[in-house]
Amino acid sequence: MDLTADFFSLFELPRAFRLNVSELDSRFRDVQAQVHPDRFANAPDGERRLSMQWATRVNEGYQTLKKPLGRARYLLELNGHDLQAENNTAMPADFLMEQMEWREAVMEARAGGDHHELERLHNRLRADIDSRYEEVGHLLDATKEFAVATDRVRRLMFLEKLLSEIDDALASLEE
Repeated sequence: MDLTADFFSLFELPRAFRLNVSELDSRFRDVQAQVHPDRFANAPDGERRLSMQWATRVNEGYQTLKKPLGRARYLLELNGHDLQAENNTAMPADFLMEQMEWREAVMEARAGGDHHELERLHNRLRADIDSRYEEVGHLLDATKEFAVATDRVRRLMFLEKLLSEIDDALASLEE
């Protein structure tokens, strides 16, 4: 096994956004069983250290590929496209206005203790995110428009964060 192999190669999967998550799960279990440190408990120190490195790499790869946002970011990285998420927060004005409207609706529903409205917002946003992932899949796998996909993934980062905030608001109402 090659510790420098990309995560798709590690699991013997095609380098694509659209992948069979059940197949990823199965391949993860197979590879993890091969490198798990428990299998090397009585091995020499070097082999034990290597198995720990492998187990860490396999877990990192699985965590990256199992979620669409992580998988999209990783594919962009593999294709030489840096999201520059930490230092480039510029977004189109219409997208930012949409974000403000969503956040205001979430704040109002949370302040009013409106569980049903928060669920409605969650469902609407989840559907929007899912359709955006369909577009990203097309951009990454079919048309290879990595620059456009980079912009769409940056937007998805904002939307996923907002979805998490809605989930937090729902959880706080259930306590």
